Amino acid sequence: MMKLNPVSEEVLAALTAVVGPDNISTAEAERQLRAQDMSQHEPRLSEVVVWPSSSRQVADVLRIAHESRIAVTPWGAGSSLEGNPIPLFGGITLSLERMNQIVALHADDFQVTVQPGIGYKDLNRTLGQHGLFFAPDPGANASIGGMLANNAAGTRTVKYGATKDNILAMEVALADGRLIHVGSRSVKQSAGYDLLHLFVGSEGTLGVVTEATLKLVPLPGVMSGVVASFTSVPEAIAAVVELRSSGLDIAALEFIDAATSELLSREAGVDWGDNPTLLMEIHAAHAETAELDLALVQEICQAHGAIRFQATTNTAERQKMWHTRHHMFETMRRVFVDHQWQLSDVAVPISQYPALVQFARQALQKRNLPEFMVGHAGDGNLHITTPYRDEAIRQQANQANEEVVLRAIELGGTSTGEHGVGIGKAKFMVREHGETAVSVMRSLKQTLDPHSILNPGKIFEQ
Repeated sequence: MMKLNPVSEEVLAALTAVVGPDNISTAEAERQLRAQDMSQHEPRLSEVVVWPSSSRQVADVLRIAHESRIAVTPWGAGSSLEGNPIPLFGGITLSLERMNQIVALHADDFQVTVQPGIGYKDLNRTLGQHGLFFAPDPGANASIGGMLANNAAGTRTVKYGATKDNILAMEVALADGRLIHVGSRSVKQSAGYDLLHLFVGSEGTLGVVTEATLKLVPLPGVMSGVVASFTSVPEAIAAVVELRSSGLDIAALEFIDAATSELLSREAGVDWGDNPTLLMEIHAAHAETAELDLALVQEICQAHGAIRFQATTNTAERQKMWHTRHHMFETMRRVFVDHQWQLSDVAVPISQYPALVQFARQALQKRNLPEFMVGHAGDGNLHITTPYRDEAIRQQANQANEEVVLRAIELGGTSTGEHGVGIGKAKFMVREHGETAVSVMRSLKQTLDPHSILNPGKIFEQ
């Protein structure tokens, strides 16, 4: 990595001239607020926080940083889980929080153009008034820019895909201050290199998204929620595999292990018991279709030994189910006071999901670590959440995580299904992609960011 410089008084003056004095701060409180995401990685302070309000201002901030060799770390909502927005090399925190507007709604085309700082939930509240929604569901109110940077996914990936499957066009500011437009509002695109998806998932290391046109879908006529409990993990996972092969229009299919189900039942006011549990959401155009789908789901679950099956089309009950699932980590943090956390995120082909879950359980059990496992089982994604308070347990948790990651790669999967590479997964890039592919990635980085100012320290081992 090339040498990066500190922020000088001259640079502060230049940045102030671009964004105005009310949109720049060197106050420690502001820098502390953006020194760490939701992960276990150590916080780092930048030297200044800058809040641009337009694409041109973003580009001008990058141009100044490029010319002065100063690190720039984009910041969205801070809800990421792999240290992605931590400013490892100080410099400038480029906060996109104030670029939070809907630029244009193209309802007849099922599209919306937005600024990167708008929150996912905030966007969908507005879109719901038009009978539309943006489908990827990371749970938290992540910013759209952050979702694009990390290729966020979440519960509805099984039906609607990840963020990369729901983006049509973007405006991107490059490291040297150029603004480019990639993609098109046309759903079909075959013109030239696919620069659009080059930037999706690049975690702000190749450019900064300043505007995005997203695909939307109509709100379903009927949305059903299902909670099914099983006596064993193998039974629950076998049900997942059959449900995925059934042809049912399942929008979300989540696995929750017994320990997590018991904790949420005790602490979050749900009645899920202390057994391995599946949560599902099924979308249908008509009530009759929903009834038929639910009947088949129940049949499949009971064939695999389900001991409890609860289905509802009540909106409040379904929303409570997902609120509990999405706020699982917050609930665990309330229970495990003064703990830190090892968070894992791997994914495999659905046929290998049973083997992955079994391996993960063994990796935890042989170290006497708690088995808190959940996953977007419908698309082969597994998360392990391990609380710890001392260094010995932390090391055990890290070893278990590394074993699970390597096993996921061996099974034809990935080291990160949706959290991104960030800091913790960089060491697995060569194992997953190979030396040559990582070398090509580094070459792309060098071409677009020759001074390595954009989110340095992420994706690649230093």
